Amino acid sequence: MTRRRNDRALVRPHVVTGGRAHPTRNVFDLVTLVTANTDLPLTGLSPEKLRIVELCRGGALSVVEIAGHLELPVAVTKVLLSDLVDDGHLTTRAPAPAARTQARLLQEVLDGLRATL
Repeated sequence: MTRRRNDRALVRPHVVTGGRAHPTRNVFDLVTLVTANTDLPLTGLSPEKLRIVELCRGGALSVVEIAGHLELPVAVTKVLLSDLVDDGHLTTRAPAPAARTQARLLQEVLDGLRATL
């Protein structure tokens, strides 16, 4: 699989997104959960978009998890995700409130530690 990773490094992110740097919608947080709609045909999707749909068919994944699986920057992943949401291939939802509460708590702890140092 090393060769695949090296081949992927040769493709610039702007090629993957069709030259766009910003998603069509700004609804993606790092922890936004994404699921696939199985009703639509997958013909005509780029390899990266096809991989995203396949990943999300197994259950909800966060934006950051999808970026990790694709080995692409989060910004590039958000552009691809927005295209797929626009086309109806994916749906998004906010993370569970507990996840937000934990993130907020961790941020408060981090802020407190920074203040004492």
